[in-house]
Amino acid sequence: MSNYYQPRGYGGGFFTFPPVIKNLLIINGVVFFIQLLFDNFQFNGMPAWYILNKWFALNPISGNDAAGQPFNFQVWQLITYQFMHGGFSHILFNMFALWMFGSSIEDVFGSRKFLIFYLLAGVSAGLFQLFITPLLGASAAVTIGASGSIFGVLIAYALFFPDNLIFLYFLIPIKAKYLIGFLVVIEFFAVDSASSGVAHLAHLGGAVFGFLYIMFDKNSYVALKNVFKRSYFYKSNSQSRKNIFDNLAGSFRKDSKVEDANYYDINHKDETDVTQEEIDKILDKISQSGYQNLTDREKKILFQASKKMK
Repeated sequence: MSNYYQPRGYGGGFFTFPPVIKNLLIINGVVFFIQLLFDNFQFNGMPAWYILNKWFALNPISGNDAAGQPFNFQVWQLITYQFMHGGFSHILFNMFALWMFGSSIEDVFGSRKFLIFYLLAGVSAGLFQLFITPLLGASAAVTIGASGSIFGVLIAYALFFPDNLIFLYFLIPIKAKYLIGFLVVIEFFAVDSASSGVAHLAHLGGAVFGFLYIMFDKNSYVALKNVFKRSYFYKSNSQSRKNIFDNLAGSFRKDSKVEDANYYDINHKDETDVTQEEIDKILDKISQSGYQNLTDREKKILFQASKKMK
């Protein structure tokens, strides 16, 4: 079933935003204001914006800039470039997407984990830009913007909430998995358009990181994982089947916000035999809305199935 999506803070104001989202918006806004100020100053005859880019934008590892000066790559630029933007529309769309999709991901991950995820998506985006751009023969240039991190967030949203409806241009409802999937495909085909001034490789780097992080994170349960789990369930031996439920149970124990499963006496035969189809539906429901939204009957079925696997 599809849901019409409204991000946290919609209608409630800025102070109802999740804490990391709120602070990222503030920091990006402050840095953008500093960039605007630096557009109007010079230091020792050198434009201030040039100095800012030379030290804090993501510089290529080798080559010369438009002024004929060697690029000045520094490791910390893999973080700092994420907070710089090239214009008002650039920061506006990035921050809008961060709030719109990042709010739900911060709620899923928790603030600390979300911040790490966001920054590492940006680092991955920067590394794609640094190392793959020369292989394609594109001209070297500095990179700025949070777009790589945002694409990581978009992928996370598409995996956790694939059927949520997003209103394209505020009018056309489309499922998140289709809209975000289409955006990634567009980025892939636009990689060769170096003259566009858009770091498409960085976008893809953030998207690849977001996908791999969630698929390999044992505490992230998404519908796409269940597809692989079902295949594994049918093809593997009984010990491997047991591990599916062990991992699921382990995730419930680790999440303090999820209510504890009640203990049921498996010798009490008040339930009919459970089919694999019922178990699959329950696993899908967990990935969509969490364990806490299961009915008592569904919790009992899951508990019984895990015991039988043991």
